Amino acid sequence: MRKAIQTMLEKDPEIRVVATGKNGAEGLELIRQHNPDVITLDIEMPQMDGLTALKRIMMENPKPVLMISSLTTEGAEATLKAMELGAVDFIPKQLSKVSLDIIKIEEQLRAKVKEIARRRFRPPVPARGAVARLSVASYAGSAAVPAPEAAPVVRPAGSPVRDVVAIGVSTGGPPAVQKVLSALPKDFPAAILIAQHMPAAFTGPFAKRLDGVCDITVKEAEDGERLTPGVAYVSPGGKHLGIDQKVSRINVRVMTEPADALYKPSANVLMSSVGEGVGRRALGVILTGMGSDGMEGMKILKARGGRALAQNDQSCVVYGMPKAVVDAGLADEVLDIDDMAGAILANLYKR
Repeated sequence: MRKAIQTMLEKDPEIRVVATGKNGAEGLELIRQHNPDVITLDIEMPQMDGLTALKRIMMENPKPVLMISSLTTEGAEATLKAMELGAVDFIPKQLSKVSLDIIKIEEQLRAKVKEIARRRFRPPVPARGAVARLSVASYAGSAAVPAPEAAPVVRPAGSPVRDVVAIGVSTGGPPAVQKVLSALPKDFPAAILIAQHMPAAFTGPFAKRLDGVCDITVKEAEDGERLTPGVAYVSPGGKHLGIDQKVSRINVRVMTEPADALYKPSANVLMSSVGEGVGRRALGVILTGMGSDGMEGMKILKARGGRALAQNDQSCVVYGMPKAVVDAGLADEVLDIDDMAGAILANLYKR
């Protein structure tokens, strides 16, 4: 696995793997020696496991950490814990067979390493800027530092004019989504639909984890269920999320089409479905992530009278998806992640 990751990374002339280690203890020592820009970490290791190593990294010398994760329920839960502790993102570990998926994983790994290294590492402390040729320490292990919870927000007086919130998010998303949802009050007057770029094995544990720390209800979306205020619906990985407007109710739609979408779930599919379905009653939110997914869908949501919020550059792990919305002139407000929950609630009441 270590050799496979090194080979993938060093196909890019801008990246150099400065060291590899077979366990967490060895990895910690190599980080002290080489002071890398980025660290890739496995969770399952002998002697010192990944989560223990990650905690030590964040205490001793905080660095951007990219998890290498097995696509299992156990792997998902451990990876989400790692991201809660401070790891910035993950890539799947299924590298054992030759397939088109491996090519995608290679490209994703290199892109994420370079993008993450170029960003300021905000939690828990800023990392140094990236250099022309990035150094990467690759070893099996992971750990992190908990981001502070956002302060609870107060519900405004009066009746909301918007009752459906669509959130699109990717790289660095789980801690950002947790920060937003955990700050919302139990009587939140809108339903929330979330398209988080995430494998199918991860979305169920992700929703369950959020439900345990939020006052609102969070669940993995099921096709045909009734959209309910105060509930957040996480799109199943590998499928798209949308809505179906009925005469007296709105149903959740979990779809396989468009099959050729670059991301499943797609933020574009979600934003366009919500915009077309409820128009002015929609609020679109784009959080941290690579690429521009969500921007085209937000055009439709805005054209139908909805409002749009985007996370700001300073608080994003990767300022790609929000930047696309901002650059297109679609964002009504651009906000720090700490202020996003309050802004979401306030915008439900803005005409």
